[in-house]
Amino acid sequence: MGTGLEGSLSVAYLDTHVAIWLHAGLINHLTEEAKRQIEANDLLISPMVLLEFQYLLDKKRIRGEPMGIYTALHTDIGLRFCSFPFAAVAVEALSCDWTCDPFDRIIVSQAKANGHSVLITADRNIRQHYSAAKW
Repeated sequence: MGTGLEGSLSVAYLDTHVAIWLHAGLINHLTEEAKRQIEANDLLISPMVLLEFQYLLDKKRIRGEPMGIYTALHTDIGLRFCSFPFAAVAVEALSCDWTCDPFDRIIVSQAKANGHSVLITADRNIRQHYSAAKW
């Protein structure tokens, strides 16, 4: 497994909704490209995804405790938290002026700061502004 500086590995980050769909077994929600990226890379999530799980649970948009979702994904597909230094992520996030959404801002910046890594996302706004976003 990685050292936290995963830029030298073949990694892809999952956006929150992609992680939720995988946890729920909703593979049909994914494009063929998203499935290919999932199969071809070690999978990471920003710790911000865990906070967004809690936000969605609080808003009753998902069921299941955030750590339970993460643990199941870790067990099932080897998903890991990215431990890239948060200071580097925060500095990168300063330039994400295309969104005011703090979740999107940090999730994209995590992938971008870590070697401009792939981010698997259905979010059209992210895909328009982050060139390594795949769907």
